[in-house]
Order: sequence, then structure tokens, then C-alpha cells
Amino acid sequence: MITITDTYNQGNLVVHKKRVTIKDVAKKAGVSTQTVSRVMNDFPYVADNTRQRVEAVVEELGYQPSTLARSLSQQRSYTLGIVIFGLDYIGPAKTLNGISSMADKLNYMLVMRELADFDTASIDFAIDSLLARQVDGIIWAVPEMDESHKQLNDRIKRITVPIMFIAIQPREGISSVATDNYLGGKMATRHLLETGCKHIAHISGPMGWWEAEERMRGWKDALLDQGIQPKDSHCVEGNWSSASGEQAFIELIESYPEMDGIFVGNDQMALSVLQQAHIRGISIPEELSVIGFDDIDEAQYFYPSLSTIAQDLQLVGGLAVKSVVKMIEAQRKNQAAHSHFEFIEPTLLRRNSSK
Repeated sequence: MITITDTYNQGNLVVHKKRVTIKDVAKKAGVSTQTVSRVMNDFPYVADNTRQRVEAVVEELGYQPSTLARSLSQQRSYTLGIVIFGLDYIGPAKTLNGISSMADKLNYMLVMRELADFDTASIDFAIDSLLARQVDGIIWAVPEMDESHKQLNDRIKRITVPIMFIAIQPREGISSVATDNYLGGKMATRHLLETGCKHIAHISGPMGWWEAEERMRGWKDALLDQGIQPKDSHCVEGNWSSASGEQAFIELIESYPEMDGIFVGNDQMALSVLQQAHIRGISIPEELSVIGFDDIDEAQYFYPSLSTIAQDLQLVGGLAVKSVVKMIEAQRKNQAAHSHFEFIEPTLLRRNSSK
């Protein structure tokens, strides 16, 4: 029998510390190793007092389950594959934080592949490299833009593990979770209307990006609901960056000089609007009310503080992990996993940039 020990130096003395095993926990807690395993894996049907006793011993002894041993015994890797795009943007980075936190809570490891473009070869490489690592499931955290998901249609049918999508348009046969961007666009525009604005412009994200299109659709419909017909000159496209927001705002000043409110597709572009308004002597919110989307950390500390539509992307990432794990468990039990879509409602945050 091989005994695994941790070795470290304590002064000039070499100390060998025996690694705590599941048998050590079971013996001290007065239960079987199977009961300890059930507690560690959060299985039901364990008495509360037994669960509490085992958890106390686990904490006392500092027991860490062997992921390798668990994987071998259950013929699964306890690993999730993540395909992500745009980590230089704040949104995907926050989503990844939510994925990582929930995966850690559920005792899953992550293997990530960042997608550079959307051609078939790149998509195939990302998926094949994850499947080669024996992942139990995949989370596709790639925003839907242009043809990106059409490339996946045929490939999805050949993926043998569950796959969960984030931030894509609902469609039959796939499971996904997303912020309700359309509702958020409506909420932002309605807020400006309620504050008395009558000429509301929009700076959108890049067209072809589903989330940007949904926010713009919400802006349009909120205006149409009030009998206001938006014109093409009332909307300028950005690319999520502050620089693009600045340029879009300059264009709107020329094409829509009477605007008294503006819904900006994300906070990074909105902050550049606040800056340019200050430079040009446009008083906010007296002459122009501004609202963004996302609620990035800087939004409340800018001057004036930015009204915005807050979306909980960490929650979205966490829900994606929970969902794919449920799909994995259903597959292991040979149960039918029905596709589902979940919208997360955003929140309106009123601050000083709107009346």
C-alpha cells in the first residue's frame, strides 16, 4: 500500500504530514465512508445531525476529497468546458466570474477556450479540445453576433455532452440563459419619458450582436408605445468602447440637435457621453438626461453619477453552471433533458444623470 504524505520544512526539521483520508473522517465522525461521501456530494436522505457532525469533522481535520479518485470511481471528470469570447469587455469577464464561483461551489473544475473568431475551424477546435479533456458538459458563453451560432447548428447534433448557452436568442432544442435586454431597453427609455424627455436618442452596440439589437428594439418600442416615431438619424451605432460612444454622441449632436434624452447601449459608451457633454457645456440632466446599461463599478462614481440598467451577469453565469450540471445528472440517469430558456430581469438604477 502506498501512503501519500505532504512534505515541508519547519526550520531544519523535515516534517511528513499524512494526508487526511475519507476513512479518517468516517472513523472520527462514527459513520461509514459512504455516508461521508454522501455528505461531501450534498446527497439527500442524510439526517441533519449526521450531516452536521460529518461537516464539523471535515472542517476540523481539513479533509479535501480527491478529485481524481472521485472521477475514476464515478467515470466522470467533474470538469466543465467553457467557450468564451471578448474577455476584454466587462460583461464577459463578469459572466466568467459567476461561472467560476458556482463551479467551485459545486466542486467542478473548468477548462476554458477563448474564441478569437467564428469560422468553422475555430469552433471545431474549441469543442474538440474540450471533448478531448473528457469534460462532462460545455457552457457556450459566446455572445450571438452575425453568423456565429449558425456555425454551431450541425456541430451541436454531434456533441455527446450537455451544452448550455449564454446570451443568445431563444430557439427550439437548446438550453440557454440571458438578461432580458429587450425589457432593459424599454425600461431605460420609459424612464427618460417619465422624466419629461420628448426627444430621446440611442447609441447602440454593434448591430449583428443580438444583445445590442434587443436593447435597440426596446428603445424603439417604448417610443412607439407613446406615439413617437423614431428615425434613423436618432440612433448611431457604437462598438461598446468609450471611444465609439464619444464619436456617436458627436454625430447625434449634429443629426438630432433637439434631443433632450439619450439611452446609451452600455455604460462605457455612456461615460464618454457625460464627458463630452461637460466639455461642450451641455448641462446634465437639465439639458440632457443620460442613461446607460450594465451598471459597471465606475458608473456611480462618475460626475454626475450615471443612471443605468443593471444586469447581474454573475447570476447569469452561475445559473448556466447550475443548469448544465442538472443536464449532466439527467444524462447520467438516462433521463430526458428538456431544453429550456431563462430570462433574467434587469433593474433600473436612478442616479443624477437623469432628472
